[in-house]
Amino acid sequence: MATMVGKQSQLVSALCAEIELDFDAIEAYEAAIARLDDALDKERFLDFRDDHVRHVTELSEFVVELGGTPPTKGDAKALLTKGKVVILGLAGAKGVLEAMKSNEEDTNAAYERLCMRSDVPGRLLLVLQRALADERRHRAYIEQRLASPTKPRTSAPSHP
Repeated sequence: MATMVGKQSQLVSALCAEIELDFDAIEAYEAAIARLDDALDKERFLDFRDDHVRHVTELSEFVVELGGTPPTKGDAKALLTKGKVVILGLAGAKGVLEAMKSNEEDTNAAYERLCMRSDVPGRLLLVLQRALADERRHRAYIEQRLASPTKPRTSAPSHP
């Protein structure tokens, strides 16, 4: 599903949409973690979920600073992001990884758009750039795992 996050005309609206997308990502990671057997993938996905939790916290502070009210949960897209993981998870670990790659494509695109906006103050831009770096790291890890066998591993994966 291609996201429109970051295309909103008002910065506060765009940040709120991103917060909702991050909430959706948190739910998707929780669904993925429950469906993975590989302990190292689970550990990495817990870290990725925690990155999204941090993004929600940081962006919510900026929304308040800018006079808005941050969302406290995802939106209707959560059913799609989590549902994708559940359905593709029936195909095993590869299906879960494919679903999460698709979800990470959305978060990457959204943060890229937000970083390119001309109305983003400097402090916020630094937070958005760090979040984008997180999202790129998430996607790179998932792509690396999809390129390698998805059987459970016993040694730590290399960091991308």
